[in-house]
Amino acid sequence: MYQYFTNLHHEKTISYRPHLIYMIVFHLQDGKDPTKGYSHQQHIQYSYKRNPYRLLMKPNPQLVTFLSPYDKGIQKLTLQLRDFIIELVPQANELIWDNYNAVAIAYSKSEKLKDAFCHVAVYGGHVNFGFNRGAELTKTGIPLKGNGKLIRHISVKNFESFPKEEIQTLLWEAVSISERLNPELIQQTQPPQSIVMSISKKKRRP
Repeated sequence: MYQYFTNLHHEKTISYRPHLIYMIVFHLQDGKDPTKGYSHQQHIQYSYKRNPYRLLMKPNPQLVTFLSPYDKGIQKLTLQLRDFIIELVPQANELIWDNYNAVAIAYSKSEKLKDAFCHVAVYGGHVNFGFNRGAELTKTGIPLKGNGKLIRHISVKNFESFPKEEIQTLLWEAVSISERLNPELIQQTQPPQSIVMSISKKKRRP
């Protein structure tokens, strides 16, 4: 099902910020919770936006190495998309596969691919920004590509034309879907990690 993510049984290498702490912040106003009546998705947005510890997780040092065969513009675009995701969902782990046909990076509030809500896949002339359960998204203000059972994506060639507002809306919904399927993710408080899941011995690169 996940064509980008293979060879999941190799040794993992991890990069993280041990001092990074996350907390759900609810500012009471006149003794009232301003989030009362919010949907689960609105709670996610509120807590992340008000989180004073939203420091960007450093990428695993190996990620830069994996990206080095690509054009400088593609390298920059990949890191910009990465920062876009973790700025919006700072609790997400970064799961990295250096695969045969692409460098694939999934974002999950656990260390499991099945809990991932989005991903990027790096190719020679573009980067795919995908949703792991994109077929279940309802707020699709932009056309998403893909005919499979679940994964949907858009192709991105530069960050300037990347539909940030529309993708942000989809990203919040994608996180909500992953947490609905695995409620334990809602209570996830561990510092985020940038983890190399596997490295393919044979690779096709630009």
